[in-house]
Amino acid sequence: MKTQGFNYFGTSRYWWLLLLAGILLIIGGFAYWFWPAAGYAVASVIFGWLLVLTGVVQLCVSAGRNRPRGWGWWLAGGVIDVFVGFMLVSNVFLAEAVLPYFLSFVFLYAGLMAFVQAFGGGRGSGWWLYLINGILLVVISGFFLCGGYFQEMNMVSFLAALAFVYWGFIVSAFAYDLRPRRIE
Repeated sequence: MKTQGFNYFGTSRYWWLLLLAGILLIIGGFAYWFWPAAGYAVASVIFGWLLVLTGVVQLCVSAGRNRPRGWGWWLAGGVIDVFVGFMLVSNVFLAEAVLPYFLSFVFLYAGLMAFVQAFGGGRGSGWWLYLINGILLVVISGFFLCGGYFQEMNMVSFLAALAFVYWGFIVSAFAYDLRPRRIE
């Protein structure tokens, strides 16, 4: 079986782990969207654990024997996600105060990574989708930064639910793009 990657990061046989993380992000985002009374603290802990899971998946993909091209980005993203996730999980009071800023940083990093995918991987057929994704993620990052500055918890809660649902769909689509393809 030969595999060939058509995106910047190549392919990986661990694509299903990233798909699982994306599905969990979607479920967590919808759960917070439909039950906002569960509390801001609970949301920060749930999203913290989801970030830890996503970071561990990224670290596993970057450390695998058949690691994809651009594995350094996977490694950096995994370290950042695990760090931010453990910060959110370890101290609930700190998490409530700085959750918007952490989320702003995570989405800014993801947006910059999408820009690298758009411009660094050559001009394939779908490069503009990565560009649009990068622009949307940077805009979401700005909304979190403004929402955190004004401490509007309703806005931050709504944005967190919406952003994690969006991020879950993007991670799931990216996982599908990473799966090895059989060339006949």
